[in-house]
Amino acid sequence: MRHKKDIRKLSRNKSHRRSLLRNMAISFLQHKKIITTQAKAKQLKRVLERLITAGKTKSPANTRRINAYLNHSSSTAIVMELGQKFKERRGGYIRIIKLNRRCGDASKMAMIQMVE
Repeated sequence: MRHKKDIRKLSRNKSHRRSLLRNMAISFLQHKKIITTQAKAKQLKRVLERLITAGKTKSPANTRRINAYLNHSSSTAIVMELGQKFKERRGGYIRIIKLNRRCGDASKMAMIQMVE
């Protein structure tokens, strides 16, 4: 049974999964949208929404928490831009749009982007 097992393992161990999501989050914040598989997109949405929610309040603890996960330019983008942009919004900062299947292995693809 899978009761209360909510992390998608993505066929990777913990350190590889963490670095994968960290790199995807940094590239998402640079390009404002990325195309990936649906499972990775769903897990990335979960990570990014928690970081944006932490960036809405400017406290040293939240800034350190964001800096521990992202690089300097990406964490600055969350605290300065996205935190102020979504100040009044209570969640749902990111949208996942399903795309056609990938040609090579027929995996389900999705585009993840910011809600305007």
